[in-house]
Amino acid sequence: MDSISKKYIEDSRTQVTIIASVCAATLLSAVIAMGLGSSSTLDSISTIKIMFGLESGSDLQSAIIWELRFPRVLMAVIGGAALATAGALMQGCLGNPLVSPLTLGVASGAALGAAFAIVLGISIIPSLAIVANAFLFSLVVVGIIIQLGNMRSVSAESYILVGIAITFISGAIVSTFTYFATDAQLSQLTHWSFGSLSRPSLSNVVWISAAIICLMPSAMKWAWDLNTLSLGGDDFAISSGVDPSSTRRNILVLSALMTSIVIAFTGLIGFVGLAAPHMSRLVIGNDYRKLIPCSAVFGSFLMLFADTVGRTIFAPVIIPVGIMLAIIGGPFFMYLLLQNRGVS
Repeated sequence: MDSISKKYIEDSRTQVTIIASVCAATLLSAVIAMGLGSSSTLDSISTIKIMFGLESGSDLQSAIIWELRFPRVLMAVIGGAALATAGALMQGCLGNPLVSPLTLGVASGAALGAAFAIVLGISIIPSLAIVANAFLFSLVVVGIIIQLGNMRSVSAESYILVGIAITFISGAIVSTFTYFATDAQLSQLTHWSFGSLSRPSLSNVVWISAAIICLMPSAMKWAWDLNTLSLGGDDFAISSGVDPSSTRRNILVLSALMTSIVIAFTGLIGFVGLAAPHMSRLVIGNDYRKLIPCSAVFGSFLMLFADTVGRTIFAPVIIPVGIMLAIIGGPFFMYLLLQNRGVS
């Protein structure tokens, strides 16, 4: 075996070890997070014993664990993985490291839908007004992406520019709504824009998890095509038998769908979709066969860590996860980038 092959095998083993280590850290963090809260009757040890059947808890303790903490922790893991995977896919297919699930206007569309439900009371499903509207309006953005993909002259930059235009238009309409909103409506709209993991119920989280898990294999299917695009651009991809326009359209639709499923229930959570793929790229490299799963695991860990800190540091006051992700992840993200470039 030549030296190049040996180095490739060694690097692959190191990368798999890193992914496995982050997975283990995420699972450990999830168990710890289940035991953290404002309840004086449920410490970490008691929670772990009740979870694994080593101790029988009261009805109140069981309700706190399985109806309050477990949905929140599971939503952090699934939501972080979905947003980070969507970010990695978007950055790969558009060749732009600043792209995230919020860049294409999916989140802005969801915010506009939520504003219609909160301020105007307009919704297709009154019982799920905000969620239904947010999901519907985000799907409208997906439809726009599909129509763009059908145009032969559309480039990678066009998707980003259209996303920016959608963001500005939606933001202007939402800002207009704030002039007519009551204090209660304005408070609700502002709180939704922060992003929170406390909104989805256990049944919601189960359905969200099932949908995201079903979409994950589709994300991995595009790993080879993304590698081709990242190696030599559109010309090299075409020579390798990859259709850049069709690939971008399909990947962007998949990414937007994963994003809309999560943010329709949680509100706007943006940082993890930008930071997790970058962090993964610094330790894994640009091979999307490993970058996609690594981004998903990093996203889960970031979301879970930020939410756990946000709900415990000033308990019983809870800081929304969207705010905590920016506070915690921003400096750490900058540190990784500067360290990687040898800047002192």
